[in-house]
Amino acid sequence: MNRFVELIPQQRDKYGEREALRFRDYRTQIWSSITWNGFADMIDRAAGALLTGGVEAQGRVCIFTQNCPEVLITHFGAFYNRAIPVPIYATSSRDEVAYIVNDSGATILFTGDQGQYNIARQVIGDCPTLKFIVTLHPDVKHDADDKTSLTWEEFLLTGDKLSKDLLKELEARKQAGTPDDTMYLIYTSGTTGIPKGVMLMHSNMNAAMDAHHERFDAFIDDKTDVSLSFLPFSHVFELGWTMVCLTSGIRVAINYNPKEIQRAVKEVQPNYMCSVPRFWEKVYTAINDNLASAKPVVRMMVKQAIRVGKTRNMKYARLGKKAPALIERQYQYFEKKVFKKLRGAIGVVDGKMFPTAGAMLSDNITEFMHAVGINICIGYGLSETNASVSFFKPGEWTLGTIGMPISSIQVKIGDKNEILVKGPTVMKGYYNKPEETAEAIDADGWFHTGDCGEIAPTGELILTERLKDLFKTSNGKYIAPQVLETLLGQDKFIEQVTIIGDGRKYVSALIVPDFEELKAYADKKHIEHRSIEELVNNPDIHKMMEERINDYQKDLASYEQIKRFVLLPKPFTMESGELTNTLKIRRAVISKRYRPLIDAMYAADYRKKKDKQE
Repeated sequence: MNRFVELIPQQRDKYGEREALRFRDYRTQIWSSITWNGFADMIDRAAGALLTGGVEAQGRVCIFTQNCPEVLITHFGAFYNRAIPVPIYATSSRDEVAYIVNDSGATILFTGDQGQYNIARQVIGDCPTLKFIVTLHPDVKHDADDKTSLTWEEFLLTGDKLSKDLLKELEARKQAGTPDDTMYLIYTSGTTGIPKGVMLMHSNMNAAMDAHHERFDAFIDDKTDVSLSFLPFSHVFELGWTMVCLTSGIRVAINYNPKEIQRAVKEVQPNYMCSVPRFWEKVYTAINDNLASAKPVVRMMVKQAIRVGKTRNMKYARLGKKAPALIERQYQYFEKKVFKKLRGAIGVVDGKMFPTAGAMLSDNITEFMHAVGINICIGYGLSETNASVSFFKPGEWTLGTIGMPISSIQVKIGDKNEILVKGPTVMKGYYNKPEETAEAIDADGWFHTGDCGEIAPTGELILTERLKDLFKTSNGKYIAPQVLETLLGQDKFIEQVTIIGDGRKYVSALIVPDFEELKAYADKKHIEHRSIEELVNNPDIHKMMEERINDYQKDLASYEQIKRFVLLPKPFTMESGELTNTLKIRRAVISKRYRPLIDAMYAADYRKKKDKQE
């Protein structure tokens, strides 16, 4: 029997009526709870319903929805059947959904809201393996001619009162599970091609749990701790961390709508929350904006508090050392007068740790957050490594790194400084793609991550760039675009940025401003504008942005600096294909779509030089 088949009954026996999950009710929007007893009961019903629905051992079921308790219930119900959950991002397009359903050969498709149900109805005729649809949100309206969909409650009812033969079959499946069974099929976001189904085995998740508990068990309190689920369960980062929480007895508060995360953080006041760097970039910007408008005496006090916080937390606490008595007294004073209030405004008064990965976060913001008592835990991993390869080790980490590799994982640097990983958390391979699997995992078992890095003298890993993103200017200089993008991402006026320069003479950028911040600045400076287009093309706005960009890149080598940029009047989106479901930039799509604008930037420079010569 697999570990995650035994988990829920064990936790039910241990915790009983204690809260396991917290969620916002679909209709009332009031936070509600599911106990361990209730969680276990619903999983039993879902397992029976999957069995009666014809799911076979190692058969696939797709889950296409926002985060909700039903996702986890379905996952564990699938595990009881030795079946494989296939998460699909809630923002996926019709074509993406059809591709994943067909490639995985899924027989059941779970959908969340009305839009996802509508997509499911569009693709069911093109997916020969798909038997029926289950809608999770109670307000979804089924088409009048729909004979292939069930509501969640109707689905669960089919799992009640199983016959003796079916009960015997379900128990046999539980007992027959092995660590070599595929546990999840997680499709990559496909920044450079079609998505690939990553086969993660139960043994992969077992190894990951052991490594995380080895580092975190000392400060986890299963009686009070709560983790807020912000990233989608289709993201291996959130999925892996949620499993850590469930195996530790940490309550999981599930945020349904990503746009309401700031409200959810204040209401839940989590001890833990996974996030991508952009969340903390926005928090950093908001804090600095509020500080800029505060009274001078308040600004002075906060700045002094931050200086003390950096000394205490970065020089001593970071390394597990005790700070000198004077610094500790000053810190405790500012903790009461400044830091606790600041964290309270965000909603993380008693935050213990905030795992952050998926992209780079600037050292400046990481240091700032630690100074005010927000324990950002930088980590690194991929779907193919079952999330974590490395992360900050409590009381022993170095700024500028992505932490120490987890136990049982080997890391080395290969050709072109590529990070190679080997160990029990690495995937079995890509589903139905033996050639791609052979390309990713070499004959010696090393997985080629596609990321560039180095190993610090401390043994910690340093991430430098995505190998496929690296480009060379026409002058032969290599540029790491993510470094520049992370640098500019700190600016309150910049929402998105893409660095350009492959084969070009110098570096340029396409920038999507924060339109609200830009409007506020224009109003303050009495810059007239009737539209966003007028605003981003205004010479005074361009000059202001140029000054800010130059300030950020003043310490960079000349060839690394952005020489030209364009402010765009609309953001990059998933719907346009410019972003993946994990909000990563599809550089090839953007380069092709904005080619005339990019060419014009360089042509303008050529004309300018020619005019000077004449």
